[in-house]
Amino acid sequence: MKIKTKLRLGFGFLFVVILFFGGISLYYMNEISKRSKVILKDNYETLSYTSKMRSILDENVLPLPAKAMATFDEQLRLEGKNVTEAGEGKAVHALKLAYNEMVKPAASLIERQEGLSKVRWQLKTIDELNMNAIVRKNAAAQAAVERAAMYVIFAASLCFLILFSFIVNFPGFVANPLREFADAIREISRKNYKQRLEFKGSDEFAELADSFNVMTAELNKWESSNLAKIQSEKQRIETIIEQMQDAIIGLNEKQEVLFMNKVAAQLMNLEQQDVLGKDAGELRKRNDLLNRVLQENDTDKPMKIYADHKESYFQLERREIMVPNYDDSGDNAMVQTGKAAGQVYILKNITQFKELDEAKTNFIATVSHELKTPISSIKMSLKLMDDERVGSMNAEQKELVQHIREDCGRLLKITSELLDLAQVETGNLQLNFVKSDPRKIAIYAMDAVRFQAEQKAIELDLVSRNNLPQVYVDIEKTAWVLVNFLSNALRYSPEKSKVVVQVIEKGDDIEFSVRDFGKGIEKKYQERLFDKYFQVPTDGNNKSGSGLGLAISKDFIAAEDGHIWVESELGEGSRFCFSLPVVAQVLP
Repeated sequence: MKIKTKLRLGFGFLFVVILFFGGISLYYMNEISKRSKVILKDNYETLSYTSKMRSILDENVLPLPAKAMATFDEQLRLEGKNVTEAGEGKAVHALKLAYNEMVKPAASLIERQEGLSKVRWQLKTIDELNMNAIVRKNAAAQAAVERAAMYVIFAASLCFLILFSFIVNFPGFVANPLREFADAIREISRKNYKQRLEFKGSDEFAELADSFNVMTAELNKWESSNLAKIQSEKQRIETIIEQMQDAIIGLNEKQEVLFMNKVAAQLMNLEQQDVLGKDAGELRKRNDLLNRVLQENDTDKPMKIYADHKESYFQLERREIMVPNYDDSGDNAMVQTGKAAGQVYILKNITQFKELDEAKTNFIATVSHELKTPISSIKMSLKLMDDERVGSMNAEQKELVQHIREDCGRLLKITSELLDLAQVETGNLQLNFVKSDPRKIAIYAMDAVRFQAEQKAIELDLVSRNNLPQVYVDIEKTAWVLVNFLSNALRYSPEKSKVVVQVIEKGDDIEFSVRDFGKGIEKKYQERLFDKYFQVPTDGNNKSGSGLGLAISKDFIAAEDGHIWVESELGEGSRFCFSLPVVAQVLP
């Protein structure tokens, strides 16, 4: 049976119950009304007739006038037609006989008085009969009312029980299947694809249950195949991680160890099966290397670890594990977002590259050192050639010697920069820290390039105040950085322009800056200016250096706990800056 048919039958049943209760109520109300009408129509009319006849007798004297007699006759006639009670007809007949004696023309006054007494007695008898009937019929009517009320109350109670049972049970006919569907769908949302619904009958709920069961069966089949695929992919990924030569450690969002390959376990001196699923916070308390890996913030700096029976270098990489997250956004559709599910730590063994880099650095340092002596000898020989006592040279020879001198100077600068770079990379950078006036450092650097500035008619301008706080630095290295800034500014500045050197106090730092008014540097090159061997492409008018000056400057300033940066806009020139901390004032 269809749900629509069941609903129609249910509401039709309610309609029948209501009609049944209404019919019973109308029937008993009609009975009460009938009994009430009988009392008013019969008995009360009789009492009315007798009352009028008694009034005629009371208002007139014997013998009665003709008009009074006519009225009395009419009332007596009406009473004769309204006999309803047992004995009332006999009393009416006796009343007529007594009335005839009273109005007989030949009767004496005494006879008339006796007839009057008999008339009054019969009227009293008729009144008593009707009054008793009224009392009796009223009692019967009351009993009928009580009986009708009892039947109506019984019918009302029965209808109430039926309706109450209907109200309690009938909504469950629709609500219970819907609740079962809601519970089943909730189980499906929890990935319980074995959930089934069993509804008997052939209504829409049964059909929907069959469709639901087919859907869950398909979902269960899909989940089983998908789970097998996931398991396969998981084993494949675990195998790949295990075979990798890098040490790999994975943590979930609860900081529990998800995986640790064999290389990582050997490096940490841990057993794989003993750490999987364990809290990394507890493990790091017992393992210093694991603690270093998990708390390492500077991932750019290689970690030195004793491995393979020697000091080895490892580069740490830390990455967040991001997985899709489906959040319920209320009335909106499910929105796919990403959430962090843990971290992966990778230790790449760069020992071989580090050894090659050290070999490269040592080679550069050796070659630079070996080249420095012959280059200095060449410069000395060129200087002797300028002496007229050795011999005079023509103009072309002098021009060639000048070119050789410039190239020797450039080679000597490059070898010096390579030696400084070698010191930085090998960690052998020697700094001589002293307290110094920052203004004097700037003046010292400006004096070093003043001849070069005069050749291009460039004005060197110093913006600084006296009595600046002192800085605790290596004067030579700091001045070297300023000289490098100034040399670059002079190289890229047009003739008869200006280069501004500024030394100011900013908070707890002293800021040094060199500003030129050249063509500026494009944004895409600014981030790489301080990389080793990087050179900004030129138009060929300016001779480029080795690409090491700014990189070495960055290392010098970093070694002095300072910060270095550049500000530049095309067409407005460039401003190279670095800041150094001031010497803390000791209170007496």
